[in-house]
Order: sequence, then structure tokens, then C-alpha cells
Amino acid sequence: MQELQNIERAYFIGIGGIGMSALARYYVSTGVTVAGYDKTPTEITDALIDLGIQITFDSELDKVSPEFLDPKTTLVVFTPAIPAAHEQLCYFQENEFQVLKRAQVLGLITRDVFTLAVAGTHGKTTTSTILAHLLYESGVKVTAFLGGISENYNSNYISSGNDVIVVEADEFDRSFLNLHPNISAITSMDADHLDIYGNADALIQSFNDFAVLNKNQLLVINGLPIEGITIGLGDGSEYEAQDISIENGSYIFNLKTPNGIIENVEATMPGHHNLKNAITAMAMALEYGVEVPKLVKALKSFQGIQRRFSYQIRTDEVVFIDDYAHHPTEINALHQAVREMHSGKKLLGVFQPHLFSRTQDFAEDFAKSLSQFDEIWLLDIYPARELPIEGVTSEWLLSMIENENKRLISKEIMLEEISGTDAEVIVTIGAGDIGAEVKKIKEQLEGATI
Repeated sequence: MQELQNIERAYFIGIGGIGMSALARYYVSTGVTVAGYDKTPTEITDALIDLGIQITFDSELDKVSPEFLDPKTTLVVFTPAIPAAHEQLCYFQENEFQVLKRAQVLGLITRDVFTLAVAGTHGKTTTSTILAHLLYESGVKVTAFLGGISENYNSNYISSGNDVIVVEADEFDRSFLNLHPNISAITSMDADHLDIYGNADALIQSFNDFAVLNKNQLLVINGLPIEGITIGLGDGSEYEAQDISIENGSYIFNLKTPNGIIENVEATMPGHHNLKNAITAMAMALEYGVEVPKLVKALKSFQGIQRRFSYQIRTDEVVFIDDYAHHPTEINALHQAVREMHSGKKLLGVFQPHLFSRTQDFAEDFAKSLSQFDEIWLLDIYPARELPIEGVTSEWLLSMIENENKRLISKEIMLEEISGTDAEVIVTIGAGDIGAEVKKIKEQLEGATI
């Protein structure tokens, strides 16, 4: 396998993916010529084109620039979401190109650099983004590959140097087993991606395999079945938030650490789950050796992540929040956060299920989590990489929801209907293309309240 520093060109198949685009930005920053393919234009692909990256939205081979067709100088990176029969991918695989999954490339990048990795079925994007911000603001020369767009940097790639790498350790397709972490954290281990793993036990085993890869400290949320330095809220953990209060929408707390108490810490993202994420990021930075005053100041300045409890409108008349939650545990956490921050207000949830297999695997849990909202609207299931499963539909899921204020809704009528709701808090929920509707919903609601 050729060393990464010898690469002249990199071609990304699926370049618009959140993880792939961060890697593409990294290669641009190192002087490598980058191009790629994706299925449809998005804000992410627009931003990459602005960087000078050639992107085609046609899968035919003749759309690839000839300079990328030399196997001696071109690395090809692809995402597992790309179909195996993809014309460009098949050509590269059959003609002696070095063709690697994104996870394999991250494994090579992290091999020789001190790496902080965040794993977990939920929370890894938020935790790693907070961690990257803490290190960057504290003056650490850090490169971060993120699974979300940081509001502070308007990017999923942050770089001030290469002393430390921050990376999401993604359990999908067992990707995280390619990494070489020095300090790791595991935020959660709920059953998910059963289309890949088959059952929850296989998923848990993969997290155990990841834990073994860790070279230095391993931090875990208290209660997980893996031994490590514990993190929690008022539960006796080694890193523990104590005396928690809410002021102006932020959590104020004291952080107990193995080396003493850090007083008057402020975390800006709502929800107990996000408070745990913030503590985990703080703990990882402390274990790395960052000074306490710098971390406390940096955490207070964290502005959030797009599509992670992202306030779109916050007025006395209406609150509109957008969130990426796509698993019952995440929806429960989102609901807790909204109720805590906006107690007593009528709450409408608009949910787009993500994947037929996930909807089938967790249908009863989805129904319970969605029933907690005062009113719930369901969009059709977003298929992503999957073909339909007979009988698995949003109508089927809706029938299980024990809430009379429920309905199916299409994107075509959603905008008109949402401006007529009497809900005081509206939350769009899901990992599919519902995110593309957020700007339109915001404009509709702002027009309705003028």
C-alpha cells in the first residue's frame, strides 16, 4: 500500500457525504488535487466546488477527468453507501487503482499522529465537535474530521496543525476498527445498524474490539458494559457534573475530576445527553493535558452543530428546532431537552423515518418515543441505501403511535400546514432529506408570524 504522502490526486466516490467531504478538504489542504462524484448537488458539494474541487453528478466513467485515470498517482476513496455496481467504482477496482474506504484512509492518517477518537451509536458527532473546538481554542495544533457542520467554523473540517487528530469513530460497517486511537471515548452502545451486525451482541462485540485498539486512556459513559474512566451526571462517576442549574438556556455546573473540582462550568447545548457529551469532551481534553482555564473559556464559546438541537426560530410566539435524531433513544433525549427548555408549551414533532430496516427493527420503540409529543406528523420513510421492505411504511409506524394527534403528511403540503399549526414549539426530526426542508419551513413560519 502506497504511503499517503506520495499521493498526487484523490478521487472521491460519494464526495458529498459528511465524512467524505471532510476528508476531501484535508487532501486539498495538503496540496493534493481532488475531484469526485456524488448523486446530487447539495450545500456541501457547492462548498467543495468553491474550493476548486471538480465534482460530477453523473456516474459514467467518461465524466472523470483523464488526469485521475492513472493508477500510479491517484488514490480512490469511496463510501460503503455507493452501490457495488457503480460504473466508476467498478472501473477503478478492476484497473489496479488503490481503492480504499474512507475508514481505511482515516486509519492510515491516524497511524502516526496522536489521535483522540469518539465512538458511540449516539453523541459522537456532538462530542467530537466540542472536543475539536476545545483543543483549537486552547491553542492545540489540531486536525479534526467531523460528522457535522460546526457553527463556530461553518465546516466539518477544522485544522490548525497536525500535532493531534480528532476523529469520529464510526461503528457503521465496523469502520472504527481501522483507527489507531490514543485517547478514546464511548458515548453509547444502543442497538443500531442491525442490517450490518445482525444482532445487538455483535454490535457490542465491535465496541469491545474498538476498546482494545486504544493505546492510552479509555473514557466511557457510566453504565456501559466496558471498563474505562467513567463519565456521568450526579452518579459518582470519575468525571461527574454536580450542582447542575439552568441559566439563560445553558447548563451551569461544577465538574468533579480525578484531580479535583472545576467550578462554574457553562455548557451551551440543551439536553442531559448533550451535557454528557460536553463533559466527555472536557474529560478527553483534560486527559490530553490542556489547561483548565482555557477549556472552561472555550466550552462557553461553543455555538453548536447544524442539525443537532439547532434553533432556527426562538421568539415568544414560536420556537422552531431542527435535529438529526433518527433512533428512538435519540428522540427520547431530544424530547427531554425540549421539555426542559420549553416547559408547558405545545410541542409538534415532524419526523422522517430513516431506513426501512431501522424502522422495522425499532418500530415499537419509535412509536413510544414519538407518542410523547403533543402532536406528531410522519413523512414517508427515507430509504437512503435501501430497497423497500414489504409492509414497512410510515402508515404502519403511525398505527402503533398511541397519540390521537397524529397524521401522515407529504412534503408537498407540509409547508402550508405547518404555518397553520397552533403548536408553540415545532421540531423537525430525522437523518434523511428533511434537513433540506428546514430553510423553507423557517421562511414559512417567519412569514406567518409577521
